[in-house]
Amino acid sequence: MTLDQAKNWIKACAEQMHAQYQKVVFDEWAIVSLAENKGRIWAYIGPRKDGFRLNFATDISLLRAGLLSTQHNIGDFEFNRHGVGTSFESFMVIGEGLYLICNNTVQTMDAIAKDPLWLSAQVPFVELCEKFRQDPLVVAG
Repeated sequence: MTLDQAKNWIKACAEQMHAQYQKVVFDEWAIVSLAENKGRIWAYIGPRKDGFRLNFATDISLLRAGLLSTQHNIGDFEFNRHGVGTSFESFMVIGEGLYLICNNTVQTMDAIAKDPLWLSAQVPFVELCEKFRQDPLVVAG
């Protein structure tokens, strides 16, 4: 999958999740690479592009162990249920060394999950996981 294709699938997923949840689930979506201990942001959708980059090391802290785990395959994901504010709520493995970071800058994942509409909002997220599992993102550079 190309970067443009991935961005289109992510935007569609976000719209579907928001429709199912009847409000915003994640207001930040970012494609990042963490290969060779060098982080790079390949794409970002959200309200704080500069803040995302500047605070990345702090905001990723609760998901860091999962991101650095070699036990995740493409299409796997992990949630942080207790992140507050800009601490990232989720990541999805979308390619070799490539991750989709999903975040709600207002609510915690725990608060989101308490709403019964969260169950149906998960369907597009899982479908996106399967798209990447079948056709992983590949970027050059």
